[in-house]
Amino acid sequence: MTWFEAVFVLLAGMGAGTINAVVGSGTLLTFPALLAVGIPPVLANVTNTVGLAPGTAAGAIGYRRELEGQRGRMIRLVPASLAGGIVGGVLLLTLPDSAFHAVVPVLILLGCLLVAFQPWLSRWVSVGAHQHRGAWWVIPAVFATGVYGGYFGAAQGVLLMAILGLGLDSNLQRMNGLKNVLATVVNSVAAILFVIVHDIDWLAAALIAVGSTIGGFLGARYGRRLPPIALRALIVCIGVVAIVTMVF
Repeated sequence: MTWFEAVFVLLAGMGAGTINAVVGSGTLLTFPALLAVGIPPVLANVTNTVGLAPGTAAGAIGYRRELEGQRGRMIRLVPASLAGGIVGGVLLLTLPDSAFHAVVPVLILLGCLLVAFQPWLSRWVSVGAHQHRGAWWVIPAVFATGVYGGYFGAAQGVLLMAILGLGLDSNLQRMNGLKNVLATVVNSVAAILFVIVHDIDWLAAALIAVGSTIGGFLGARYGRRLPPIALRALIVCIGVVAIVTMVF
């Protein structure tokens, strides 16, 4: 990896950490960046997961005030995210590489659509936040999102925000804090699994880890000030580039 490529990956990690703390689609920055510097898709995915784990943890720490009084929710939901992350990671490791090549462009497209239509999802979230439901389907939905996050994870946070907003009684910032905790659990357990049984590009992972940790703290502190339209447009454009790169 050249110095230019190293700086490119580091900056992608910073952007991803910031975005993950606020929205939850940072993979759409770092995964294409790893592909661009010549890392094969599956290796790029596991390296990306390992690198982003510290950044998601930083985002969760940055939202610690919003987590006050949510211990009961975390006790109920964290095991679902933990189990889902393990299942998703095992699927990535056991399914053939051809399956990953076939599925991931679709998952990236799904992530881009979720980011693009986030304002509408946020409206649904706002409606759900004012209804005391605690719906029965929240736990299995969080598990399913964990499977998705352990396997690939682009826009995992957007999915979690929609699930929590529609199924729980809380405000947006408190749900964002809870989202960061659940995403941290998924990324961390998948990262541990990948470190144990799969090769990692450690230089790229370290660059993303440093960048995403800085970005996670910045996102928790300043992320609410980012222009949402510009941010969504950037993420969607990068996602489209990633799809083209993988397909062609």
